[in-house]
Amino acid sequence: MNFATQSRFSDPGRHGDWLDDTPADIAALRDIASGLVFHHWAGGDPTAHGFEPSRLAEVDLRYAEAMLGRLRELDPTLSGAPRRPTDRILGCCRDFTLLYVTLLRHHRIPARTRVGFADYLLADWHLDHVVAEVWDGSRWRLVDPQFPADNALPVDVLDVPRDRFLVAPDAWRALRSGALDPSRVVAPDLVEPFLRGLPYARHNLALDIAALNRHEMLLWDIWGGMNLDPTVSPSDASRADELAALAPSALQAAFADDDLRVPPVIQSLSPTTHALTEVSLLS
Repeated sequence: MNFATQSRFSDPGRHGDWLDDTPADIAALRDIASGLVFHHWAGGDPTAHGFEPSRLAEVDLRYAEAMLGRLRELDPTLSGAPRRPTDRILGCCRDFTLLYVTLLRHHRIPARTRVGFADYLLADWHLDHVVAEVWDGSRWRLVDPQFPADNALPVDVLDVPRDRFLVAPDAWRALRSGALDPSRVVAPDLVEPFLRGLPYARHNLALDIAALNRHEMLLWDIWGGMNLDPTVSPSDASRADELAALAPSALQAAFADDDLRVPPVIQSLSPTTHALTEVSLLS
């Protein structure tokens, strides 16, 4: 699969020209991407940071073209210089990563998003997170584009160790083996049962498989075998065991299966409206 070309989600569309003057450099593009999004959970209510309530809908922006269009409206420069918070779009880790992957692919640098759990964001917790996996010419390495270069994280954001960020198949296997405590997976302030432990690891496994097939979905999308159940049935756990044991190339082939393949119409549970809605995807 060609990860050096855009997907329908990462395609900058009519804003491709805006990216032409960015450097074809993994580190420099990471720094640019880290300044394009304001995390909608950062510092509590975004309206306290100057965002109008109407802008909360930016959290559900799905396609890079729409995200770049909004960013271009807010500030027509793309120099990598710090933007004011309100000159960024509201989003989450997925959006930092999608924009970074868009920038990399614009320069034909192979890149893909990976969904999993990080242990370096909050001590003693594995939080759900999305990072980029970038081919540097010799290997795939994990790069976290969410944080500025002068961050205080205990990892190198340009080469995150794979035991500090567990891609979803690795996280699922660790949970099933007992190496990972399900009560410490996700975040302490998310109390919904399906956002903790095995149910959410199963959800992220489907998201990660989609990403490996160039479908960079929103974290709150639902389709196929995904659901909001607070438990995982034995048959579903067995299916996840089977998937988590596959190599990335085999996970790409498995995406053809009915329970994994992203259909033209999905459901999405927005974190801002808390409403479950049907969404028709662009073809």
